[in-house]
Amino acid sequence: MSKKIPIKKFSLRILIFSIVMAGLTALFQWLAPDYASPALPFIVLFFFVITLFTIFVVLRDDQGKDGQHFVSGYMLSRIIKMFSCLIFLFLYILLNKQDAWKFGIAFIIIYFIFSIFEVILLKKESDDITKRSQTPEETK
Repeated sequence: MSKKIPIKKFSLRILIFSIVMAGLTALFQWLAPDYASPALPFIVLFFFVITLFTIFVVLRDDQGKDGQHFVSGYMLSRIIKMFSCLIFLFLYILLNKQDAWKFGIAFIIIYFIFSIFEVILLKKESDDITKRSQTPEETK
């Protein structure tokens, strides 16, 4: 039985989550403009793109991969995401020093929210795959 994790399903969930996050950041900008970075929409867009990319790195062509290959792909995606985030954060702060603190705090909060969402999504899918693979054995 194939243990393929559907990338399209993840992409749709990440898109919906990103739209919700964009709505929440827009609401925050409207309710508390003094505390909100003007770059909030770009932070959400950045995390949407980088999360899609890292999910693709983890889930691409996973048929036949054992657990170690999955873990290696996941760790590679984490490293790529971390360095991409550091570069994005550094460049923005370097170019916009007046918005550095608001941007940095918002960036870190959104980073953790997206990371938690991604881990929950992968864990749930992994649990579902485990259940599906065990179900035929239990019926024998």
